[in-house]
Amino acid sequence: MEDPFRTIEWKGDHIRLLDQTLLPGREEYVAIRNVDQMCDAIQRLVVRGAPAIGVAAAMGIALGALNASETNREAFNSEFDEVCSRIAATRPTAVNLFWAVNRMRKLSQARADIDLTQLKQLLIREAVAMEKEDRALCERIGAMGKDLIEDGDTVLTHCNAGGLATAGYGTALGVIRAAFEAGKRISVVSDETRPLNQGARITSWELMKLGIPVTLIPDNTAGALMQRGRIQKVIVGADRIAADGDAANKIGTYSVAVLAKYHGIPFYVAAPLSTIDMSIPSGDGIPIEERDPKEVTHISGVRIAPDGVDALNIAFDVTPHKLIAGIVTEWGVASDPFEETFAKYFLRKSEETAS
Repeated sequence: MEDPFRTIEWKGDHIRLLDQTLLPGREEYVAIRNVDQMCDAIQRLVVRGAPAIGVAAAMGIALGALNASETNREAFNSEFDEVCSRIAATRPTAVNLFWAVNRMRKLSQARADIDLTQLKQLLIREAVAMEKEDRALCERIGAMGKDLIEDGDTVLTHCNAGGLATAGYGTALGVIRAAFEAGKRISVVSDETRPLNQGARITSWELMKLGIPVTLIPDNTAGALMQRGRIQKVIVGADRIAADGDAANKIGTYSVAVLAKYHGIPFYVAAPLSTIDMSIPSGDGIPIEERDPKEVTHISGVRIAPDGVDALNIAFDVTPHKLIAGIVTEWGVASDPFEETFAKYFLRKSEETAS
């Protein structure tokens, strides 16, 4: 099945992004020509989803390097470090952002032996390679997880973890897509995912583009459907996973996990190894972004709450690992104790890289 859209793409002297803030009303692409525009795009959720943010960060850094005015290495390094720091400051929770920034920094530091023209082209090639890698990883995640979904299942997902949240194919939606492409007769329930309605605006749009049956529900309907036996599996993405398997995802995920546990429904997380932060022992250490309260009091710029009311806009919550039946990665489906399985996967990855 061909992808019906392209989330992010390097276009030679600029970056092309599908503007996700306009979906589903308008399918428009924006040209990112400098670091300021990329920082704004990440912060405003023009591009969103941890893997896609990582690719956008790498491409933003490559673009900043390409546009750097300095001609000697010392001055360039200073400007490059500033670009990396600005990109890193855009959003705090998605660990792929920092993984990508560190990868670009290390590459620049390791190649002090080449001139700046060569270095700029090397950074561009690395960013483009990261996009291709992400797409391949998502396809592997789909292949690893597709057998978790049985013929006839209805799968609930929260927020968007599809091709729009990655460089293509998706993580949680990648598992669903792989099961669908394998011929399984499945359907998806997408909850709306307030306050920004990514499930309503984006996941529903993406699944319809792919031809996968989807039903949209209000967030507060998930429990009723589980109670009626109409949900067989839950699968979501993640923005950061701690060493013990605690997983941060869009606000409301924890509530869905608790409901699934009560009703005996397997709850899965799908994410690449780059989303796993082994430096954080548990979810207590994951930084949680809080966003503008206007996202709660307004929808598409229209006020829906009384003027002057206090509003709290916590962007993510953490699902404890005890509620998670498995974490689908490109190396397999990890189970509790997650830290031991993660360590095996990282070892296998390092051995493959070394060979």
